Amino acid sequence: MQSMKKILITGATGFVGKVLTRYLTEAGYEVRALLHSSPQSPNLPMGIPVNVAVADLNDARGLRSALVDVNVIYHLASEERRGAEANLLRTDIQGTQTLIEAAQDAKIERFFYLSHLGAERASAYPVLTAKAIAEDHIRKSSLNYTIIRTGLLFGKGDGFTTGLTKLLRLVPFFFFIPDGGETILQPLWVEDLVTALVWALDDANTRRQTYEIGGPEFLTFSEIITTIMEKLRLRKTFVSIRSPYLRMLTVLAEYFLPRPPVTTYWLDYLATNHTCSLTAISETFNLLPSRFRKRLDYLED
Repeated sequence: MQSMKKILITGATGFVGKVLTRYLTEAGYEVRALLHSSPQSPNLPMGIPVNVAVADLNDARGLRSALVDVNVIYHLASEERRGAEANLLRTDIQGTQTLIEAAQDAKIERFFYLSHLGAERASAYPVLTAKAIAEDHIRKSSLNYTIIRTGLLFGKGDGFTTGLTKLLRLVPFFFFIPDGGETILQPLWVEDLVTALVWALDDANTRRQTYEIGGPEFLTFSEIITTIMEKLRLRKTFVSIRSPYLRMLTVLAEYFLPRPPVTTYWLDYLATNHTCSLTAISETFNLLPSRFRKRLDYLED
């Protein structure tokens, strides 16, 4: 029975984690959120019954305790949104490896990992390299894993459209876009991703598989900005700037602002196209994904 499944989520307080926690509890699963020790109160979803286990991803003993009676792991935790302060080696690579070892010892039935389109060991971009290395550790394990590489994710509380909205409202008249804004992206609504993650749990055919999924349309970065401006009823003139110069400005913002609207890893994502088959999510999960323009009402809040 679904009610008997016990699921551990790493990154449960993050953008995707909050939505996934809500979906799983509504579906009758018992959810346990893995939190690292912190003096701050955890930003858990409100009004949702969630158990909590406190352990660092590199704390093998703490992970073993957190996995008692757990059947399934959704591994979403990553340092990428911390920008210049991120420690990808410790969290995304070593932390994943420690979690895999603990999961194997606990005989976990299913292990889901969220990655990115374009994850490659030889990538010039740190996040994509870290994701690829973590994927390799998972594939070499004995776990019944499912790796899902996604396109650009958007939704309420994301690190992309929300940051762009802040910038668009902040800067007067002009808006800098890297290299003409010609990078092609494939925005995927977070609710569609989470639906696929939950449905995959009951599909045995998704075991020991890697999938690439994105939204139902290819959009250039400039088209995405234009769509957001239309939603916000704003007008700005685009000014193209070479990526290295924009990166220098972003590095300065990361060091001088407590919560910068964009990070260097965010710019890395815009340095190259991130796409897959337009029909991948429909063919794999029988899901019709939402178009970008149709799911932006949260930006008006």
